[in-house]
Amino acid sequence: MNMTSHQWLETLHGKQPSIDVAHLPPLLRQYAEPLPEIDTPEFGQLFDRYADSRVVMIGEATHGTRDFYLARAAITRRLIERHGFNIVAAEADWPDAGHVDQYVRGLAHSAWKRHIFSRFPTWMWRNSEVKAFTHWLHDYNHSLQPSLRVEFRGLDVYSLRNSIHEVLSYLDRVDAKQAGEARRRYGCLTPWQDDPSLYGHFVERDGVMPCEEGVVEQLNVMLAEQLTGLVQNDEVLFNATQNARVVMAAEQYYRAIYRGSTTSWNLRDRHMFDTLRALLEHRGSDARAVVWAHNSHIGNAGATEMGWKGQFNIGQLARQAFGRDVVLIGMATDRGQVAAADDWDGEMQIKDVLASRPDSWEHQFLKAGVAASLTDWRNPGRNALRESLCIPLLARAIGVIYRPDTERMSHYFESVLADQFDAMIWFEQTRSVTALPLPESQHMEPENELYPFGV
Repeated sequence: MNMTSHQWLETLHGKQPSIDVAHLPPLLRQYAEPLPEIDTPEFGQLFDRYADSRVVMIGEATHGTRDFYLARAAITRRLIERHGFNIVAAEADWPDAGHVDQYVRGLAHSAWKRHIFSRFPTWMWRNSEVKAFTHWLHDYNHSLQPSLRVEFRGLDVYSLRNSIHEVLSYLDRVDAKQAGEARRRYGCLTPWQDDPSLYGHFVERDGVMPCEEGVVEQLNVMLAEQLTGLVQNDEVLFNATQNARVVMAAEQYYRAIYRGSTTSWNLRDRHMFDTLRALLEHRGSDARAVVWAHNSHIGNAGATEMGWKGQFNIGQLARQAFGRDVVLIGMATDRGQVAAADDWDGEMQIKDVLASRPDSWEHQFLKAGVAASLTDWRNPGRNALRESLCIPLLARAIGVIYRPDTERMSHYFESVLADQFDAMIWFEQTRSVTALPLPESQHMEPENELYPFGV
């Protein structure tokens, strides 16, 4: 008998029924569509089935796998060229992605010579695979009218100092009086902006007054300016206002990390979803976005162990908001090599990925015997496949830290695949990303050891 994720949730505190997975490999083999070479048109054509969606979210099982980045870029190129998608939104810092956005839309001569993506983990976005995609997007946009050019945006919450700098730089250019008032409001955070985790510690543990009132007031001032409709450069104000949103969310986040992982996780993913929604609204009625993030962010958390424990993510929020207008695509591998560190703020290493556990979804795809495939169960005609995937097995998640010695505890969680994703891209063996060096005079942000462990 097949069970939904909600029914499986009800068994968490009792004895779970034994799970027979013998039927899964033959079924996955039946429905798996072999992937052509990534650099061929035939690869992208496989994803034309998602052309009518408003949002396509493409995940990754690690933050350091070349094959995932190349596949995601190829799918995105197809959705842009043939189907009119016009926003690429990545699990990256808003100011750093903003420099890339300026470059790809022809508003700056370069991006990669700047000190972007210089905070740990640098290789996550500062790699040759992402750089190649942005060069392609720059060339593609060149033939379009400025208003039609495709955006590259960041969704994440961590850029406290850089976002404060961006807000103040904007106000210095347009209104010296407002710039002075913003410096007063942000002054509360100034002692902590180089190490915001200390801010959270002193507020939550030592009773220091929070800076929330000032950052909320500053955001409200900028939102009011947007509403007047008298702004000369709407794009510049939108960018500055979004940086003010990041400052507000970061202030909340660095306090929340001392109240538990669930609270901080939910705050971060709520911010990323709100940023995505703001991008869609800003672009207008024709807005269509491709989201690049880890599987643990874009797969529906309600169908996973993390959701059963109270966490949600952007995939779940998007599913609730957009229904079938959003597509959730995961990516997974059995073995290979990955760029990752031993600890937060550690050196990047090229690590061997262990072969998948027998009680994992990855192992079922391995036993199916198709080395590279797309398996889609979104189509109603594939109900038999979907129903068979309505069981909980382990799924692997490698973020920027990979600890093979404790892999089961550190990198696996239960998931009901049918409800977590709409489709899975599978590569049996994978390679690591090609990290780019930092500029010799980079201006690095101090690291925060309280980042989420995995992703």
